[in-house]
Amino acid sequence: MTAATIRSPAVTVVPPGRALRGPVVPPGSKSITNRALLLAALAQGTSRLTGALKSDDTAFMAAALRSMGVSVAEPDSAGFTVTAIGRLSAPGAPLNLGNAGTATRFLTAAAATVDGEVVIDGDAHMRKRPIAPLVAALCRLGVDATADTGCPPVTVRGRGGFAGGRVEIDGGLSSQYVSALLMLGACGQGPVEVTLTGQHIGARGYVDLTLAAMAAFGATVEPVGEAGWRVAPTGYRAADFAVEPDASAATYLWAAEALTGGGIDLGFAPEASSQPDARAHDLISRFPHLPPVIDGSQMQDAVPTLAVLAAFNTAPVRFVGVANLRVKECDRLAALATELSRIAPGLGREDGDDLVVASNPALSGTTRPTRIETYSDHRIAMSFALAGLRVGGITILDPGCVGKTYPGYWADLLSLGIGLIEGT
Repeated sequence: MTAATIRSPAVTVVPPGRALRGPVVPPGSKSITNRALLLAALAQGTSRLTGALKSDDTAFMAAALRSMGVSVAEPDSAGFTVTAIGRLSAPGAPLNLGNAGTATRFLTAAAATVDGEVVIDGDAHMRKRPIAPLVAALCRLGVDATADTGCPPVTVRGRGGFAGGRVEIDGGLSSQYVSALLMLGACGQGPVEVTLTGQHIGARGYVDLTLAAMAAFGATVEPVGEAGWRVAPTGYRAADFAVEPDASAATYLWAAEALTGGGIDLGFAPEASSQPDARAHDLISRFPHLPPVIDGSQMQDAVPTLAVLAAFNTAPVRFVGVANLRVKECDRLAALATELSRIAPGLGREDGDDLVVASNPALSGTTRPTRIETYSDHRIAMSFALAGLRVGGITILDPGCVGKTYPGYWADLLSLGIGLIEGT
């Protein structure tokens, strides 16, 4: 069973009643895969990506690149072979990127290299996700870009390149704006300096991922003070690139291990990961004694996992620094509070832009028939499936939405011996 083979609109998780043990190979990192795909497309020559993620998000990126004149072959289940001429071409139609945020933001910036018009669009959810700060920054670099609603669709009228220069960006709403500008920077006719307007940046670790990937494809970036970078106009060169396992996906398996007292072998050590969400492992290992306050600002995609884990903690947990979760695939703060309280009234609540989980270890071993609305959000689906390891009757609606980043999620749960009942 995978996301692709689940045909029912709902899946009910059967509590295993035992420790979960066994090996699971998590998928490749979505964040790193999409960065590597774009950089390979902007390089001249043939690049080979191994260990990559094959999911809805990366499929949207690959399809968009193909429509922009790049050869993207898929030799196996975890590989891409990308052959490009060092620049992108204008597509013949608007790029529809579904709800793939990384692809939308990165391609909005990369479109500045095209000679011609590029329209970047998405589904109804993407049309609610802000992109105005990135569009404004591109305009300050001399790029002709517009987004009438402040969200996609975005229209970029490229002139085959841009001069370079200095641009300021507020990275507090999304680090992806910063990463998009940095990756574009190496394609300028002159150096590009990207400076933050404040010290705060959402998930700064993802900018570090971007800088590492850029270096692997031949870019030169120097820090400017504590809140800026200067990108040399080197362009990119083709490279062979190995993608790490996805730390965000791993959080579900680490949590499943903690909730059942098991031992799941993921084949890599958390400390070996360069991804911000790997930091969640230390917190998960403290369960059921999670700290009373968790700052989720630098591991945002791990917050849904931690929030569901906190439901079974010995004491309440407040999540701070998580305002950015309101502009993800859905308003994750509202979704987490609503769905936790669907399991038990008052279990989750919003307090301004904080999330407070009341915690109730007595929930373990009970049966509470609950239909979890997932809001087409893969992370809501995967995290709330974890509640079903301790509580009977947890039903996940729209289980196929996990295909966005982890198509094999349900199959991996089955491989560990977790029962899943398809139905309505």
